[in-house]
Amino acid sequence: MGYKVAVIGATGNVGREMLKTLAERNFPVDDIVALASARSVGREVSFGDTKILKVKDLATFDFKGWDIALSSPGAKVSAEHSPRAAAAGCVVVDNTSHFRMDPDVPLVVPEVNPDAIAQYKKKGIIANPNCSTIQMVVALKPLHTLGKIKRVVVSTYQSVSGAGKEGMDELFEQSRAVFVNDAIKPQKFAKQIAFNLIPQIDVFMEDGSTKEEWKMVVETKKILDASIEVHATCVRVPVFVSHSETVNVEFAKPVSVEEATQAFRDAPGVIVMDTREPGGYVTPLETTGEDAVYISRIRKDPTVKNGISFWCVSDNLRKGAALNAVQIAEVLARDYLKK
Repeated sequence: MGYKVAVIGATGNVGREMLKTLAERNFPVDDIVALASARSVGREVSFGDTKILKVKDLATFDFKGWDIALSSPGAKVSAEHSPRAAAAGCVVVDNTSHFRMDPDVPLVVPEVNPDAIAQYKKKGIIANPNCSTIQMVVALKPLHTLGKIKRVVVSTYQSVSGAGKEGMDELFEQSRAVFVNDAIKPQKFAKQIAFNLIPQIDVFMEDGSTKEEWKMVVETKKILDASIEVHATCVRVPVFVSHSETVNVEFAKPVSVEEATQAFRDAPGVIVMDTREPGGYVTPLETTGEDAVYISRIRKDPTVKNGISFWCVSDNLRKGAALNAVQIAEVLARDYLKK
């Protein structure tokens, strides 16, 4: 017997990827519904190669009798409708930022802390972490097991798809405008993104960090280990899909490059591509549409005691959002709902 699954925010980048991922991984679906705002009602979205779903209105949808909702409609919308779905008995895997730091809502990456899913019973909601946090903690987990991480310094190079369809459209339109010498007026981003880098993702906080940087700090502590110190710098780059990160790790004990490399190779969801020659590393273009977290450029950091650095790339719409949510739903279905 399968499950009745709702996909909330089904017309967005992540919602469409959720539908695609559910179909690709043969999630046991008996019935599926695509939900979005009233302005999207009647639009068609694909579920697998053969099934077309007509979008229904989230605001009026009755979740009674539905088992699981994968939700990515934006934080404000989720704040209203995820609790409503949960109250009707539908377990929500929420991809927005709204519930992540709620102490009664588990924040889960299945390769890292799958046991936390059991806490869903408190509110009927499981939070999907931030995309940049997900790929980093997948990479950090085997290292933390190997040598206990004390401190992480990370710089991200995040694609415009992390800002939604509007971000992708802005990069496309600005790139075209550069070549035809049209005027460029930034709308989604604070400055021109085409042929440029922007060291700001989300709003600034009192200490000078951006909210994206804060998310990486607090989410890593909640998911992996509260004792790990994290310092993040998050940068938007003119890449359509896939986030990249340079990660510097300081351990509590000596860890060799060889030991770290083997730990990565043995870890679920991780692929090492590191041949130390021109092109012997992974780039965002090569990871688009892929499920894994890719690791390259593993090397010793001689400037700190017990330091290792590496390059980490993953598709932010897949593992950074849709795939992680579906993997949570798979564990939920297998170990907790059990039809």
